Order: sequence, then structure tokens, then C-alpha cells
Amino acid sequence: MASAAEQLASNVNFSAFSKATELKKRIWFTLGALIVYRLGTFVPLPGIDPTILQDLFNQTGGGILGMFDMFAGGALSRMTIFALNIMPYISASIIMQLMTAVSPQLEQMKKEGETGRKKINQYTRYLTVAICVLQAYGIAVGLESMQSGGNVAVHDPGMFFRATVVITLTGGTLFLMWLGEQITARGVGNGISLIIFAGIVAELPSALAATLDLGRTGAISTPIIIGMLLMAIAVIFFIVFVERAQRRILIQYPKRQRGNKMMGGDTSHLPLKVNTAGVIPPIFASSILLLPITVIQFSAGSGPEWMSTVAAYMGRGQPLYLVTYIGMIVFFAFFYTAVVFNPAETADNLKKYGGFVPGIRPGKNTADYLDWVLTRLTVVGAGYLALICLLPEILISKWSVPFYFGGTSLLIVVTVTMDTVTQVQSHLLAHQYEGLIKKSKLRGRKA
Repeated sequence: MASAAEQLASNVNFSAFSKATELKKRIWFTLGALIVYRLGTFVPLPGIDPTILQDLFNQTGGGILGMFDMFAGGALSRMTIFALNIMPYISASIIMQLMTAVSPQLEQMKKEGETGRKKINQYTRYLTVAICVLQAYGIAVGLESMQSGGNVAVHDPGMFFRATVVITLTGGTLFLMWLGEQITARGVGNGISLIIFAGIVAELPSALAATLDLGRTGAISTPIIIGMLLMAIAVIFFIVFVERAQRRILIQYPKRQRGNKMMGGDTSHLPLKVNTAGVIPPIFASSILLLPITVIQFSAGSGPEWMSTVAAYMGRGQPLYLVTYIGMIVFFAFFYTAVVFNPAETADNLKKYGGFVPGIRPGKNTADYLDWVLTRLTVVGAGYLALICLLPEILISKWSVPFYFGGTSLLIVVTVTMDTVTQVQSHLLAHQYEGLIKKSKLRGRKA
């Protein structure tokens, strides 16, 4: 029999939205913040010829830079103040999580609760600034060396231009970091994920127009375009199916006698998602690859010879890039799952409250069993993520389809949409609870 909370959740109706004042404020704040972000993606860096830059990006942006431009909502190809997007902050978060796993001092700091979390967040911000400075300086040097048809991309190269680019791009990323935190605290959904989501969705119309234009010119046949659209729909259904899939482990609680009453004896389930890490592994892998490849691809042809060699091997569909990207996705799938779910801690909590898995002894045996199940689920989840993220490479190498119709972009859009809708439903559910509590208090006073 469903619990009262589950019954109430099933009755949540979005018609109650008009009465949820707090939820409406959060949604309007989220939309306003995302509009500010989109406006910033059209503010160009000073001292750059956008026409030459766009021509050069069209020649070299089809590879991994095209993927990063997708995450940035076109800000990288336009070279705007948000060209680095939120990726440096994600890279810094990854590095800090890795250091927390290997550093006893940071691990102890993490266990200190809110105080330790604030310290780690402060270190993450400092590291974000360092990564931004490194990437922005590499972009500035690469921009100075770019030219097309005898015309240079930078009007007045030099240290002043480099300093301007570093300060502007670093400030843009820090502003997005702050904006994402504000969305998470005062809006609906995860702010960082929504910023990436907004960039992808905003560029979908132009990507669709470009694909249809390829069909008009004969570069892609009409059956292939229809097949790609049907495949995109099938991928969306597949993503929703896997993201909702769970392995439910039966948990039993023994009966206990308290006075003259027999308590307990209930059963419940411990749900383990097939893809516990969600959309984090592809984003983490992309942000880590962005750190060196941005500098290498912008400097290819003007820097050392080895840079050109690495840039060639890390191009679109190249084996080195594919192996590195997929390897990072698999690694972060296991790593992030280990971060968010601790089998030993879960087993201890079950033992503390008297719960046990039928046929498994409480304590270490339960922890080993949970770890065994979770490891096999993560293998399936990592394979699913790798398959989804390989899809854009196949489409691009075969038919030059924009990244926006690939599996990675669809994965981000679908996952963030599902998480945001879940949070909206949670707010509506909380609003209904508040209404029931107020009604019960009024009835109690009248009585």
C-alpha cells in the first residue's frame, strides 16, 4: 500500500501552480538569470575582428572546440565575455574532489560539516581563478596568431590585449559561477546544469536550420535527415528509460515490542539508479579536456611542432580523442558514484535502525553486497554514457551533423529537464503540505 506521502505526490497537479507564490518567484528568478546569461554570450571581447574569427572557427571548430562551443551556447565561436563558460569551475570542482579523496587534511575538513564545506568551496573558487587565467592567457596568445586572407584577428596585439582578455574572461566565468549559485539557492534546479542547458537549447534552432540547409543543398539527403530526427526521438526515449531505471534492494525491519504494542516488521526498498552519476561524467570529461586542448588548438601552426601533432590526433573522430574522452567518462562514472554513495555508511545506517537485506548479514557483509550490486550497475551506466557520447562523433564524421543533435547534448537537455521538473513537483508538494497544515490548525482553533 502506498504511503500518504506517495499518494499526495501522485495527486500533485500543476493547476496548483497559480497558488504557489513562492514557486512562481523562484521560476521567474531562474528565467531572469538565464536571460542575463544569454545576453552576456553576445558581448564580444574588445579588440577582436569577429568576422575573421568566425571564419577561422568554422575551419577549426568542428572538432572538440565545437563541443565546447555547444556547452557555451555559441559564446566561444563569438569570443564573448562568457567564452570560457562555467567549465573552469567544473574543472576546479573535479580537482578538489580528487584531492579530497587522497588528502587526509581535506578529507578531515569535509567531515567538519558546514564549516569545512565552506572552506573547500573557497579553495575551489581560488583554483577556478587560476584555471581561468591559464586558459584565458592561452586563448589570448592563440588569437594574436590567427589571421585569414592576410588580415589578423586582433587589431592591437600585445600585453595590454592579453591582460584585457585574461581579466574579462576570468570575470565572466566568476560571474557565471556566482549566477549559478544564486539560481540553485533562489531559483529552481541546479544552477550550473541550467546554465549549460540554456546554452544548448538556445542554439538548437540555428542547428536545426543548418541541418535543413545541408539537406537543401544536397549535402545530406532527405531520408537521412528524417532518420536522424527519428533517431533523436529514440535516443530521448532511451535516455529517459535508463535514467528512470532502478535496482530496488529489499530492506526488512524486525518486529519490536514496545509496551503492549508490536512495532516494526515493515519492508521497504533501497533504490539504486542504473546511472547514479547522471550527466556529471560527460561534463567532467569535457571540462578536463578543455584545459589543454583550448591552448593547443588555438596555438596550432604558430607554436611548437608537437602542438600541431597533438592537435591533429585530438581532432574530430580521431582515435586518441575518442579513447581519452570515453576513458574519462568511464572513470568519472565510477568516481562520482563512489562520491555520492558510500556502501559502508549505508550499511551502518541500516544496522543502526535495525534494517537488513534478507539473506545478508548486517554490517560488513551488507556493505560488500551493496558495493557488488553498485559496481555492476555502474558498469552498465558507464557503458550507456559512453554509447550516448559516441553518437555525436559518428554523426559528425559521417554527415557533418551539428553537435546539438548528438547524444551528449540530448543527454544533458533531457536529464536537466527531468531534474528541474522533479524539483518543481517537490515545491508543489511542499505547498500542498503547507496548505493542509494551515487548514488543520484553523479547524483546531474553531473546535
